[in-house]
Amino acid sequence: MITADNIACPASAAAFGLKPLPEMLSSGQMLYNMGLFATPEAGAKAMSGMTRLAQGEFSAVILSPLETIEVEPDVVVIESKPEHLMWLSLASIYETGERLEFNSAIFQATCVDSTVIPFTSRKLNSTLGCYGCREATDITEEENLIGIPYGDLSSITDNLEKLSSKPMKRARAKEAFHSFSGCGES
Repeated sequence: MITADNIACPASAAAFGLKPLPEMLSSGQMLYNMGLFATPEAGAKAMSGMTRLAQGEFSAVILSPLETIEVEPDVVVIESKPEHLMWLSLASIYETGERLEFNSAIFQATCVDSTVIPFTSRKLNSTLGCYGCREATDITEEENLIGIPYGDLSSITDNLEKLSSKPMKRARAKEAFHSFSGCGES
Protein backbone atom coordinates (compact mmCIF):
# COMPACT_ATOMS: atom_id res chain seq x y z
CA MET A 1 0.00 0.00 0.00
CA ILE A 2 1.42 3.32 -1.06
CA THR A 3 0.57 6.29 1.16
CA ALA A 4 1.83 9.84 1.54
CA ASP A 5 4.12 8.55 4.31
CA ASN A 6 5.93 5.87 2.30
CA ILE A 7 6.01 7.04 -1.33
CA ALA A 8 9.49 8.02 -2.44
CA CYS A 9 8.81 9.65 -5.81
CA PRO A 10 7.43 13.20 -5.51
CA ALA A 11 6.02 13.14 -9.05
CA SER A 12 4.10 9.90 -8.32
CA ALA A 13 2.90 11.26 -4.98
CA ALA A 14 1.38 14.22 -6.82
CA ALA A 15 -0.05 11.99 -9.58
CA PHE A 16 -1.92 9.93 -6.99
CA GLY A 17 -3.05 13.06 -5.13
CA LEU A 18 -1.11 12.07 -2.02
CA LYS A 19 1.14 15.16 -1.86
CA PRO A 20 1.45 18.47 -3.70
CA LEU A 21 3.83 18.65 -6.64
CA PRO A 22 7.10 20.29 -5.54
CA GLU A 23 8.01 23.58 -7.23
CA MET A 24 11.26 22.07 -8.54
CA LEU A 25 9.13 19.65 -10.61
CA SER A 26 6.25 21.94 -11.57
CA SER A 27 8.70 24.59 -12.79
CA GLY A 28 10.42 21.99 -14.99
CA GLN A 29 13.78 22.85 -13.42
CA MET A 30 14.40 19.34 -12.08
CA LEU A 31 13.59 17.71 -15.43
CA TYR A 32 15.87 20.20 -17.16
CA ASN A 33 18.66 19.57 -14.61
CA MET A 34 18.31 15.82 -15.22
CA GLY A 35 18.77 16.41 -18.95
CA LEU A 36 15.31 15.12 -19.83
CA PHE A 37 14.13 18.34 -21.50
CA ALA A 38 16.00 21.08 -23.39
CA THR A 39 14.64 23.88 -21.22
CA PRO A 40 12.88 24.29 -17.88
CA GLU A 41 9.89 25.57 -19.86
CA ALA A 42 9.64 22.30 -21.81
CA GLY A 43 9.82 20.36 -18.54
CA ALA A 44 7.15 22.60 -17.00
CA LYS A 45 4.89 22.05 -20.01
CA ALA A 46 5.30 18.27 -19.68
CA MET A 47 4.45 18.45 -15.98
CA SER A 48 1.45 20.76 -16.46
CA GLY A 49 -0.05 18.30 -18.94
CA MET A 50 0.01 15.38 -16.50
CA THR A 51 -3.28 13.81 -15.54
CA ARG A 52 -3.42 13.71 -11.74
CA LEU A 53 -5.90 12.60 -9.12
CA ALA A 54 -7.26 15.43 -7.00
CA GLN A 55 -5.17 16.24 -3.95
CA GLY A 56 -6.53 14.29 -0.97
CA GLU A 57 -9.19 12.42 -2.96
CA PHE A 58 -7.57 9.09 -2.04
CA SER A 59 -5.35 8.22 0.92
CA ALA A 60 -3.58 5.20 -0.56
CA VAL A 61 -2.88 3.15 -3.67
CA ILE A 62 -2.88 -0.63 -3.40
CA LEU A 63 -0.45 -2.55 -5.58
CA SER A 64 -0.53 -6.31 -5.96
CA PRO A 65 0.06 -9.04 -8.51
CA LEU A 66 -3.31 -9.70 -10.12
CA GLU A 67 -3.31 -13.34 -9.06
CA THR A 68 -3.05 -12.47 -5.35
CA ILE A 69 -4.99 -9.20 -5.02
CA GLU A 70 -7.63 -9.37 -2.31
CA VAL A 71 -9.89 -6.61 -3.67
CA GLU A 72 -11.21 -5.93 -7.16
CA PRO A 73 -8.64 -3.66 -8.82
CA ASP A 74 -9.47 -0.54 -10.78
CA VAL A 75 -6.59 -0.89 -13.24
CA VAL A 76 -4.35 -3.73 -14.36
CA VAL A 77 -0.85 -2.68 -15.42
CA ILE A 78 1.08 -5.02 -17.70
CA GLU A 79 4.77 -4.80 -18.54
CA SER A 80 5.57 -6.80 -21.65
CA LYS A 81 7.02 -6.82 -25.13
CA PRO A 82 5.54 -4.35 -27.62
CA GLU A 83 4.05 -7.17 -29.70
CA HIS A 84 2.15 -8.49 -26.67
CA LEU A 85 0.80 -5.01 -25.93
CA MET A 86 -0.17 -4.65 -29.60
CA TRP A 87 -2.36 -7.75 -29.39
CA LEU A 88 -3.93 -6.57 -26.12
CA SER A 89 -4.66 -3.20 -27.73
CA LEU A 90 -6.19 -4.83 -30.79
CA ALA A 91 -8.27 -7.09 -28.55
CA SER A 92 -9.61 -3.95 -26.83
CA ILE A 93 -11.04 -2.65 -30.14
CA TYR A 94 -11.77 -6.03 -31.75
CA GLU A 95 -15.54 -5.48 -31.60
CA THR A 96 -15.65 -1.74 -32.31
CA GLY A 97 -12.79 -0.96 -34.67
CA GLU A 98 -12.31 2.43 -33.02
CA ARG A 99 -8.90 4.06 -33.17
CA LEU A 100 -6.79 4.11 -30.06
CA GLU A 101 -5.02 7.21 -28.82
CA PHE A 102 -2.21 6.75 -26.34
CA ASN A 103 -1.31 9.58 -23.99
CA SER A 104 2.26 9.99 -22.73
CA ALA A 105 4.94 12.59 -22.04
CA ILE A 106 7.53 9.82 -21.59
CA PHE A 107 7.67 10.86 -17.95
CA GLN A 108 5.59 9.26 -15.19
CA ALA A 109 4.87 6.23 -17.38
CA THR A 110 3.92 3.80 -14.62
CA CYS A 111 2.03 6.12 -12.28
CA VAL A 112 0.32 8.45 -14.78
CA ASP A 113 0.33 6.76 -18.20
CA SER A 114 -0.43 3.21 -17.03
CA THR A 115 -2.44 3.86 -13.88
CA VAL A 116 -3.98 7.33 -13.46
CA ILE A 117 -5.01 7.81 -17.11
CA PRO A 118 -6.79 4.43 -17.41
CA PHE A 119 -8.37 5.05 -13.98
CA THR A 120 -9.73 8.50 -14.85
CA SER A 121 -10.55 7.96 -18.54
CA ARG A 122 -11.77 4.35 -18.16
CA LYS A 123 -9.78 3.63 -21.34
CA LEU A 124 -6.71 1.52 -22.00
CA ASN A 125 -3.47 3.51 -22.27
CA SER A 126 -0.05 2.37 -23.37
CA THR A 127 3.36 3.93 -22.90
CA LEU A 128 6.94 3.38 -23.94
CA GLY A 129 8.16 3.86 -20.39
CA CYS A 130 10.04 6.73 -18.81
CA TYR A 131 13.27 7.64 -17.06
CA GLY A 132 11.90 6.68 -13.65
CA CYS A 133 10.63 3.22 -14.56
CA ARG A 134 13.74 2.51 -16.64
CA GLU A 135 16.05 3.64 -13.81
CA ALA A 136 14.20 2.53 -10.67
CA THR A 137 12.31 -0.66 -11.58
CA ASP A 138 13.05 -4.04 -13.10
CA ILE A 139 11.38 -3.22 -16.43
CA THR A 140 13.65 -4.35 -19.24
CA GLU A 141 14.62 -2.40 -22.33
CA GLU A 142 12.48 -4.82 -24.36
CA GLU A 143 9.31 -4.01 -22.39
CA ASN A 144 6.68 -1.31 -22.52
CA LEU A 145 3.60 -0.81 -20.34
CA ILE A 146 -0.14 -0.80 -20.74
CA GLY A 147 -2.84 0.06 -18.24
CA ILE A 148 -6.23 -1.58 -18.68
CA PRO A 149 -9.36 -0.70 -16.72
CA TYR A 150 -10.22 -3.90 -14.85
CA GLY A 151 -13.81 -3.86 -16.13
CA ASP A 152 -12.47 -4.29 -19.69
CA LEU A 153 -10.16 -7.19 -18.88
CA SER A 154 -12.70 -9.97 -19.43
CA SER A 155 -13.74 -8.84 -22.92
CA ILE A 156 -10.11 -8.17 -23.86
CA THR A 157 -9.18 -11.69 -22.74
CA ASP A 158 -12.08 -13.18 -24.73
CA ASN A 159 -11.10 -11.19 -27.81
CA LEU A 160 -7.46 -12.14 -27.39
CA GLU A 161 -8.52 -15.80 -27.57
CA LYS A 162 -10.29 -15.08 -30.87
CA LEU A 163 -7.26 -13.27 -32.27
CA SER A 164 -4.92 -16.08 -31.26
CA SER A 165 -6.72 -18.62 -33.45
CA LYS A 166 -5.83 -17.07 -36.81
CA PRO A 167 -4.33 -13.56 -37.10
CA MET A 168 -1.82 -13.96 -34.28
CA LYS A 169 -0.53 -17.28 -35.66
CA ARG A 170 -0.29 -15.89 -39.17
CA ALA A 171 1.52 -12.71 -38.11
CA ARG A 172 4.01 -14.65 -36.03
CA ALA A 173 4.68 -17.08 -38.91
CA LYS A 174 5.73 -14.07 -41.05
CA GLU A 175 4.51 -15.74 -44.26
CA ALA A 176 4.25 -12.44 -46.16
CA PHE A 177 7.76 -11.42 -45.13
CA HIS A 178 9.22 -14.74 -46.19
CA SER A 179 7.41 -14.73 -49.56
CA PHE A 180 8.55 -11.19 -50.43
CA SER A 181 12.07 -11.39 -49.09
CA GLY A 182 12.96 -14.70 -50.65
CA CYS A 183 14.23 -15.79 -47.26
CA GLY A 184 12.20 -18.98 -47.12
CA GLU A 185 11.14 -20.27 -43.78
CA SER A 186 13.41 -19.99 -40.80
